[in-house]
Amino acid sequence: MENIEDLIVSQIIEEEVDGIPVLELEEEADMQDLELPADLPILTLRNAILFPHTLIPITVGREKSIKLIRDTMEGTKLLGAVTQLDPNVDDPQPSQLFRYGCLARILKTIEMPDGGLTAILHGYNRIEILDMVTEQPYLRAKVKHLKDKKTKASDSHFVAITGAIKDASLQVIRLSPSMPQEAAFAVKNIDSIEFLINFIASNIELETIDEKLTLLAESDLEKRGIKLLELLNKQIEILKIKDDIRQKVRKEIDQQQREYYLNNQLKTIQDELGMNTSDKEVSELQKVASTKNWTQEVADAFQKEAQKLQRTNPHAPDYPILLNYLQYLVDLPWNETTKDQLNLKIVKKVLDKDHYGLEQIKERILEYISVIKLKGDMKSPILCLYGPPGWAKPL
Repeated sequence: MENIEDLIVSQIIEEEVDGIPVLELEEEADMQDLELPADLPILTLRNAILFPHTLIPITVGREKSIKLIRDTMEGTKLLGAVTQLDPNVDDPQPSQLFRYGCLARILKTIEMPDGGLTAILHGYNRIEILDMVTEQPYLRAKVKHLKDKKTKASDSHFVAITGAIKDASLQVIRLSPSMPQEAAFAVKNIDSIEFLINFIASNIELETIDEKLTLLAESDLEKRGIKLLELLNKQIEILKIKDDIRQKVRKEIDQQQREYYLNNQLKTIQDELGMNTSDKEVSELQKVASTKNWTQEVADAFQKEAQKLQRTNPHAPDYPILLNYLQYLVDLPWNETTKDQLNLKIVKKVLDKDHYGLEQIKERILEYISVIKLKGDMKSPILCLYGPPGWAKPL
C-alpha cells in the first residue's frame, strides 16, 4: 500500500505544478469496511475546500495544525477537513467554521524548509459538525458522516446534466488563461459521474468561497450538479467578457507596436537617404508656432502642413513651397496689434532714412497720416500707389 501511495503523491505533486491536483483512487473501496470514527480532529482550511473522492495538497503553517497533522499521522491518519468562514483569521473559533466538511485521510506529509509542512489529503465522504469536544491542543469535534443521495446513472436527465457539466468545464478551461490545457484531458477521461461533479466543484475558480461551500452542503448529487452547472455557466460568461477585453487590449498593443516599428523603419530609411535635414527646421517652426496666439483652426492647419513637410524629401520641388508657407504663417502677427505712430516729424524722418528720393510718394503718405490724425476715426480714403517695381505714383 505504501508504494501505491508514494506513486500517487508523486503524480499529485507533478499535477500541482500545472495547477490540477486530481486523481481518482481505486483503493477508495478499502474505506468501505472501515469503522468511521464518531469524533475527529478538525483541520481548518483557508481558501480551500476538500470534496469527497478528490485529492488536494495543503500547506500547513499554524502550530496547532502542524501538531494535528503529526499526531494524526501516528494514529488513524483520519481527520475532518473544514473550511473557515473568514480566511483572514489566524486562530478560528468553532463558530467561525463552516458547518460541513469532509472526512480526509493523510496520504503523505512533506517537511518544508521554513518549518511548515505540506500534507496530501484524500477526501472520502462529507461530514457535519455536531459539537466540539475540545479546542486544545487543537480542535476536535463530534461529527455525523453524511452520504450523498445518488441518482441512477441510467437516468437520462442526470446523464444530460453531467454531460453539460463536462462540456461547460471544458469551455472554462479553454477560456481561462491560468488553467493548463492538460486539465481538459483529465476531465475527458473521468468516467465516474460522482467523481466528475466533485472534481470540477473542487477545481473551479469562483469569485467567493461561499459558492463552493453551498455545493459541499448539498446532499443530493443531482442538485449539486445543477448548482455546479449554474456556477460554470456564470463563470463562462465572466471569462468571455475578460477574454474580449484581453483581445481588445492585445489588438491595441499590437497596433501601437506596429506603428512604433514602422516609424523606426521610416526614420532609418530617411537617415539613409538624408531626408532628416528638415527635422531641425520643422522643430524651430513648431517652437515659434507654440508662442502664436492663433485659433485652433489655424493651429491644426499648421500642424498638418508641418507633418507633411517632415515626410517630404528636402530635394523635392514641393519642399521649399511648404517651408515658405509655414514660415509665412509664423511670421504673421496673429491677433497682435501695435500702437500707431502719428507724429509727422518722426514719420518724415523714418521715410527719409529708409527711402531715397520718392518725394511724391512720401508726401502722399504724410498727407494720408495727417488726415487720419485730424479725423481720429481711421476713416480716411484708401491709400493706393501704383507703378513698376521699385517706383510708385500716388493716386
